[in-house]
Amino acid sequence: MSPSTVPNGWRTFLWLWGSQALSVLGGGLSAFAMNIYLTQTRFALETQRADLAAALSLTGLGWALAALLGAPLAGALADRLDRRRMMLAADLLGGLLLALLMLAVLLGTPPLWLLVAFSAAQGLTGAFHGAAFDTSYRVLVPEAQLPRANGLMQTLWSLSGLLSPALAALLIGLPALARAAPGPLAHTPLAGLRDGVPLALDLDALSFLVAALVVWRLRVPTPPRRDLAGPAGRPTLAQDMRFGWGFILRRPALLHLLLTFAALNLLTSGVGVLHPLLVRFTLAPDLAARGVSQEAALATLWTAMSAGGLLGGVLVSAWGGLRRRRVLGVLGPMVLAGVAHALSGAAGTLALTAAAVAAFGVMTPVMNAHSQSIWQSRVPAEMQGRVFSVRRLIAQFTAPVSTALAGVLAARLAPGGILVGAGLLITALCGLQLLNPVLRRVDAPEAAPAPSEPGAVSQV
Repeated sequence: MSPSTVPNGWRTFLWLWGSQALSVLGGGLSAFAMNIYLTQTRFALETQRADLAAALSLTGLGWALAALLGAPLAGALADRLDRRRMMLAADLLGGLLLALLMLAVLLGTPPLWLLVAFSAAQGLTGAFHGAAFDTSYRVLVPEAQLPRANGLMQTLWSLSGLLSPALAALLIGLPALARAAPGPLAHTPLAGLRDGVPLALDLDALSFLVAALVVWRLRVPTPPRRDLAGPAGRPTLAQDMRFGWGFILRRPALLHLLLTFAALNLLTSGVGVLHPLLVRFTLAPDLAARGVSQEAALATLWTAMSAGGLLGGVLVSAWGGLRRRRVLGVLGPMVLAGVAHALSGAAGTLALTAAAVAAFGVMTPVMNAHSQSIWQSRVPAEMQGRVFSVRRLIAQFTAPVSTALAGVLAARLAPGGILVGAGLLITALCGLQLLNPVLRRVDAPEAAPAPSEPGAVSQV
């Protein structure tokens, strides 16, 4: 089905985007609230520092591994099942998980293994929802509007990064404010809560239910798969899970693009480790001279990244992105992001570092929106679940490697020097990719695969 033939496709996408925006904001609230719960309630004692580190690492790792390892199965099912129903089921399951987690926190002290299990279940549910959602709006949005739609999607994460911490902090403090208030408010159930963590979890569960209601009312077509009724016989689920690997490996231009992103993630995902060290050591003289605390400085860098990402998302959404030679909309911002990454390590002052981090944030949604548009144009809609899941697995497996590598290097080298070196490597790598003839042809229409090729279907 051609995207241009879907009635009211853009309006349907905007409804989906709005429901996803609410869900992403709710997810940010619950994630921040759980961090507060672990640090200030569950493992609050100084002697529990090792337990806290283990809890933060295990819950984060449980989510990430479940999301990555579940992606191939989720993608295969997204191409087999009704994608609208799959999103609906994932939203309802996500809301149920949050409600159960809220009850566990309210009724006692849940053991760490249970928190890790909840985190892994949320990651797996998110993988199934993402596989269905990411492949759905290609059949709704005309190809010329894909960069704008992808820019709107990129805006969500930055907006959540800006709003979620402040909203979560407000919710967490509400019970204490109620207890301190004069009059009947001090005797309400709200005042009886230890903190507002359950409120944040409850709001996240509610956001899932609202998203489910929106999806339930929409018409989101699932492209028919010709190979399921073909003469070669219905492929097995295992064959579907392997399909994306073969599709990508047979297309060098897409593979080069994917490996470029994997390298970028390897060189940048360690900022969660490096930025706190940068604040504590490299920027310490500037902070002392200005009377700025390390906590405020780190919050400034995180806010700068989110604000830059929001600006970049709005920019590409309003502009609409490149309609031809979209690879330049990927590699150009990558080069600029590498320069900004290097400057963030060399700046030496909080103001200049924040400006460099914000510039990196601006480039991120621009490159991601153009990359997503390329993949959506080059991969037939009926195959996107299987292909996109493998794409996500390859591109993102370097992120935890980057985090571990940053920790190892930071024990021996200055954090600013690591950022400078990584930024220069990004600039050189992506600058050379601009000269890569294979990658520069990633936008070019390709011939349909031969009928004998496994999974051969005419390209759209």
